[in-house]
Parts: sequence; C-alpha cells; structure tokens
Amino acid sequence: MADFKQEIARRRTFAIISHPDAGKTTITEKILFHGGVIREAGEVKGKSGTKAATSDWMTMEKERGVSITSSVMQFDYSGLRINLLDTPGHKDFGEDTYRTLVAADSAAMLIDAAKGVEKQTRKLFEVCKKRQLPIFTFANKMDREGKDPLELIDDVESTLGIRCYPVTWPIGMGDRFVGLYHRLEKKVYKYTKGQVAAEILEVSGWDDPVIESLTEKELYDKFCEDMELLDVALGPFEEAEFRSGMLSPMSFGSAKNNWGVDLFMEQFRMWAPGPGIYQADDLSPVDPNEKSFAGFVFKIQANMDKRHRDRVAFLRVCSGQFERGMKVKHQRLGRDLRLSYANQFQAHERDTVDTAYAGDIVGIVDTGNFQIGDTITDGKTLKFSNMPRFAPELFARLSIKDPLKKKQLQKGIRQLAEEGAIQLFIDPIVGEQEPIVGVVGELQFEVLLYRLNDEYRLDVRLERLPFSVARWPRKKESGEPLPLNDGLNGGAKIYSDSRDNMVVLLAREWDQGWLEKENPDVEFHTTAGL
Repeated sequence: MADFKQEIARRRTFAIISHPDAGKTTITEKILFHGGVIREAGEVKGKSGTKAATSDWMTMEKERGVSITSSVMQFDYSGLRINLLDTPGHKDFGEDTYRTLVAADSAAMLIDAAKGVEKQTRKLFEVCKKRQLPIFTFANKMDREGKDPLELIDDVESTLGIRCYPVTWPIGMGDRFVGLYHRLEKKVYKYTKGQVAAEILEVSGWDDPVIESLTEKELYDKFCEDMELLDVALGPFEEAEFRSGMLSPMSFGSAKNNWGVDLFMEQFRMWAPGPGIYQADDLSPVDPNEKSFAGFVFKIQANMDKRHRDRVAFLRVCSGQFERGMKVKHQRLGRDLRLSYANQFQAHERDTVDTAYAGDIVGIVDTGNFQIGDTITDGKTLKFSNMPRFAPELFARLSIKDPLKKKQLQKGIRQLAEEGAIQLFIDPIVGEQEPIVGVVGELQFEVLLYRLNDEYRLDVRLERLPFSVARWPRKKESGEPLPLNDGLNGGAKIYSDSRDNMVVLLAREWDQGWLEKENPDVEFHTTAGL
C-alpha cells in the first residue's frame, strides 16, 4: 500500500499554455533538456530551419514550425514523475487545448515579455480558472527589449484577475540583461550571452553591493526601486492561494537561451500539486488514492505511425493503478475490454508501459472502441463529466476525383472526426455519402487537406458552404436532446452529428431568433456534450 500511495504522490501532470509565438514549444524543449530526455536543447524548426521540436511530431508541424495538436511527454525530474502536456497555442485548435487542460492538475502560462497577456492566453486562462487549476507564470524573452516587469505584473493581474508573486526578478532587459535575482533564495543568477549555465552569487539581499557592481547605475537604481515596491506591496507566498488558483508564482527568463528555465522547474518541483480529485457525473468524488481503477479518454490521435495506420486513445488515469493487459469496463459501450497494448510517450517516441498510476497519461492502442470523453473502470459504474464540443463557424463538403477512393475518403474523415480535429454533420436523407465538415478556424481546413493527402494519399477538393452557425436543439424542460425524427417548426434543415444528436446549420445567427420564436419549447445550444 505504501508503494502504491508513494507512486501516486510523486506524479505531476501539467500543461503549458500561451499565445502563438510566445515560445511555448521552445520552453518545452528546454524542460525536456533539464529532465534528461534530450541531450541537446535545440531550436524549434521554422519553415527553413534545421531542427524539429521534440514535441512537434506531425509532419506539418515540423515543416511550418507551428504546434497543431497536443503532445504528451513523460519523464523523471528530481524524484517526480512528470506528465507534460504541450498544447497548441493557435486559436483554431483551442478545443484540443481545452480537452487537454481537463487532464491536467496545473498549468504553466507563458507570456511574451514584449507583448504581455495576449488574446489566446486570456481564453485558455479562463478554462484554467473554471477548473481552479494552479498556474505558474513565466515571462519569456527577457533577452529582448520588452515591457517593464512591473507593467507585466499589472497586465496579468488586471487582465486575468489573478495575483502574481514574483519569485525571480530581472536585472536589466534585452542587451542589458544581466541576470535574475531570486527573492526567496537571496541569490543572483548571472547570465552571459552564449552560455547556458549561470554564475550563482550569494548575496545578503537585493541591496547587496554585489548586485550594484554587476550593472550600470541607472539599471541598479530601477532594480532597487522595484524591490522596495515589491517588499511593501507583497506579503509572503501563500501556497493555499496558489493551490486554489488565486495566486501565481511568477518567474522571468529566456527559453531560447535556457536562462531561468531551471529556476522555474525548481518552483514546479516545490509547489506543483499531485493528482487531484475528479468528480463523476453523479457528483461522487473519485480520489486518486482509491485502489479502484478509473480514467477517461481526453484525446484520440490517428496515424502517429503512418506505417502501421495506428490509432491511440490518450487516457488520464484518475484513480488506482493501470496494468497492461488488465480487463476494464467500457462505460459507454457497457462491455469489458482487455487493454493489451499501452504506451507512454516523449512526443512521437513511445515505450511500452506495464504499470501506471493516478495522474499518469497512458496511450492505449485503439482498434475503434474509444471516443473522446469515454470512461473506463475496473468494473465500478461511473462516468466523468462531459467534455463539450464547440460550435464550428466554417463549413464545407469534400469531394474526390477518383470515385474508387470514396470509401477511403469516408474512412479518413471519420477517423479525423473521432480525433476531434473536425466535426461531421450528416444529412439524414443523403446519409454518409456526402458529409458536411465543420471547423472552428481556417487553419483547421488547411490541416485537414494536408493530412488527407499526407496520411491517406488522397487528393481532395473542398467546397465551401454558406453556413456559419451550428446549434444543438434541446428540450427546455428536461434539457434532453431532441430526437432526430421530431423535426422543428420554421423550415430549418436538420442534420445529425457523429453521435446522432440533432443539429441545425444556419447561415447567420439572426436565423436562430426565428427558430426560437417558432419553437418556444426548444433551446438551441452552442455546444454538444460528449
């Protein structure tokens, strides 16, 4: 029993969130470097770069230097077993990030020191806030000129409504960046351009003459003013406030130069929470230390290995112990399955896993049994809260020149829909022969066409449709979905989604008002529960 609880206690599962181009994938690489996963902390590959990011495994990600899908990496650090979830920053893939955050116990929020809190960061923070996730903040790119550190703190606090506690503080910025003062350790980490390792200087406090000797008078005076203000304005770091998502430990550095990342990792080691309690749909708490196994699927990825046309269901273990080959109860299907093949990951690199514990992320080789949101247990009947699908705003039909490949196209888009990369809508009269594809953003269409060509060898044409709104009708009194054969007043065209829920596609939001007037007993929802 002691070993079981000790293994769970050393698990840490966290996600990295940021706006695109804030340096998220770069800091992920450096964290892996400090975790001993990679020997060289290399650059993220751009369009004409020479090295691909470890966490970006998809061909299109490597070519364009942009994260398209969440990736999972496990490694050991200072006695902890860490599950790191690298999420896409681009708004078009926000739904993938949302589902990934459901599987995390804490988050690291990366902000660009020159730009502060950006639009996508705000959206992702709101998801974290709803789950009361503890959040670390890392102000990146201090090797460049940017906002004043106090201005950055004000930006985070006023925009996101969370208080910051700066653990480290920059001495200078851009070309005049000297290093970081650690407020709790009373140490200076002096950095030199072109060198990763810092020179560590013991000081008596922020007003130690050693710091004055490191920089010019103007910068030192500004540093002293900032320190005086922080000492007056801030009380001690309260871990309880951090755990409740009200206070964020903040650190500064440059992921590109690997400055300050090790200090961030030490903060993570000290304060990041272990596996938390999940709540089942019947409101019963699922404690991670329960012996009874339970978990949920938050992500599905097809073709991680194109040679084998594989499909992996990513499972968050919520309680108990997972063992390869164990028999589990699939709650949605209502039948038993044996999990014979399971992996843990460092992006696309995988190792067979024999045992995993609450807090771990396990990749189950799937033959088509799993969908996003599925719950599996060792027999106990329970279901975890739904993960919603967000309403797409762009719609199209797909066609292929070669009629002999039509079934192959149907299989491809069905698999990508099961991943959550796209949404499918079926005309009940026409059937699955001509499904409509819906996405949140333009880049998702690009990724869809690219993957159909790259992974399925299909030359597909995309025909835009004049819809911009999808709504799921539900009965006002009970909240239950409307049966497909019920119909609606007002002449709306009815489709079914991939789970046979009724959905209406509209040209504009104004049309929803007409439907509500014609169907007073019906509510039109912007999300469909999984």
